[in-house]
Amino acid sequence: MWYLSAGFAFMIVLCWVAELTDLAHVLLGGEPHVNDWRVAAIHTLFILVVWAVSFLLMRRLVAHLLYLEGFLRVCSWCRKVGYKDQWLPLEKYFAEGFHVGTTHGMCPECFQKAQEDTAQFLRRELSKARSPPEAPEQSAQAPGPMA
Repeated sequence: MWYLSAGFAFMIVLCWVAELTDLAHVLLGGEPHVNDWRVAAIHTLFILVVWAVSFLLMRRLVAHLLYLEGFLRVCSWCRKVGYKDQWLPLEKYFAEGFHVGTTHGMCPECFQKAQEDTAQFLRRELSKARSPPEAPEQSAQAPGPMA
């Protein structure tokens, strides 16, 4: 955006230099030009209007680009993160991308679910232990001779 603004500033300076020094007559010849600061002022006004429109559109585009670059690419299958043309596990991404170590824990929802799953497993195992053992079936007998 600095380059955009610098380019427009250069055009304004060139417009005023051309008006004050009669640059067109010096470079291209022809009849001398009568200096009129109003022409340079009108050119400056038009250049500023074009700069303002360009600047606002460029700022909007850059803001949108920064917004899109703020997203992490995460594999929907294995949950690896896309970082610098490679796919890294989340822990390695934090270590390389942010120089942050990671540790593991459980969020309250997962902890509650794990407790419920464990309690359900223990109830099933306890009910299996209290029920009488089933007699093995003797359906698998040795086949007899074929006649």
